[in-house]
Amino acid sequence: MRLELVTKENVRAACDLKLHPHQESYVAPVAVSIAEAYVNQDIAWLRVIMDEDQVVGFVMVAIQPDEPIEAYRFCIWRLNIAAEEQGKGYGRFAIDSVLKEARERGVSRVTVTWHPGEDGPEEFYKRLGFVPTGEVLEGEKVGAIDV
Repeated sequence: MRLELVTKENVRAACDLKLHPHQESYVAPVAVSIAEAYVNQDIAWLRVIMDEDQVVGFVMVAIQPDEPIEAYRFCIWRLNIAAEEQGKGYGRFAIDSVLKEARERGVSRVTVTWHPGEDGPEEFYKRLGFVPTGEVLEGEKVGAIDV
C-alpha cells in the first residue's frame, strides 16, 4: 500500500471510486473533493491510496495552521475507500499515513469531521483513536487525536 499524488494518470480511477450506497450521504464523491481541492489549492493535501497499480481509495486533508478554528488547522477532510476494498486495512493505512505527515510537519493534533448517523464513519475513527471533542461544525461532529 502507498499514497500517491492525484495525477492525470490516476484521476479517472479516483473519480470512479464507488462507496456502499448507504455511505454515499456521509462523504462527497471524489470528483467533488478534487474540484474543492482545485479551488482551495493553498490548503488541500490530497492523495490516492494505491495497492500495487490499483486505486483503492482517496484521502484529502485541509492544512491551514493559521486557521482561527483549531479543528480546521490539520483536518482530515475526506476519506473514500472503494466499496469492494473496505475492510482490508486501506482506511487505517491512509489515516496512519496522514498522522505521519502531520508529525513530519510538526503538527501535534489532527482532527476529522463526520456527519453523524447510523451508517456514518464515527466508529471507524474512534477505533483508530480519534476522540469526539463535543464540537459540531457545519453540522459535523469533530474528533481529534494527538500525534
